[in-house]
Amino acid sequence: MEEKSKRVLSPAPLLCPVPVVVVTCGDIDAEKNAITLAWVGVASSEPPCVTIGVRPTRYSFGLIQRYGDFVINVPGADQVEAVKYCGSVSGRNEDKFKGAALTPIPAERVRAPLIKEFPLNLECKVKSRISLGSHDLFIGEIVEVHANSDILTAGEIDLAKLQAVTYFRGKYYPLGGPADK
Repeated sequence: MEEKSKRVLSPAPLLCPVPVVVVTCGDIDAEKNAITLAWVGVASSEPPCVTIGVRPTRYSFGLIQRYGDFVINVPGADQVEAVKYCGSVSGRNEDKFKGAALTPIPAERVRAPLIKEFPLNLECKVKSRISLGSHDLFIGEIVEVHANSDILTAGEIDLAKLQAVTYFRGKYYPLGGPADK
């Protein structure tokens, strides 16, 4: 077997894949927004917690701080255009729900809306915020999960049916099937 050499690169967030999600925040009956994020991860299973990284300059940052909750909406591969739109315009200037043709619907336990068209929605209450530099990390406890029945197999989320999307260096990639078939 040929030996492979390694090169040293500058420190950069090159972890991959990372999920692409659209986080909704604010209040469904008042100011609300949708922001595309890829700095998202699982932080704990008991209680179930996730993290999202948001720049303090973003409109959504203030909404998450003010209302103390958010929803992680997981798109399917066929919804990448809406994801791109929500990541390319500011909610300060436009209604992203209208612009992306997305429907905000009430959540069960948080004020932020769910995105009706996205197959998986995680309602989260902010537990903590850590300032890291370019981004602040919000830790959110998942308090409710909504999944379209067509992405479930035997009551569990089926990744092949979900067709989630990942992000790497400015491009979106659909997730494939299992590597250990």
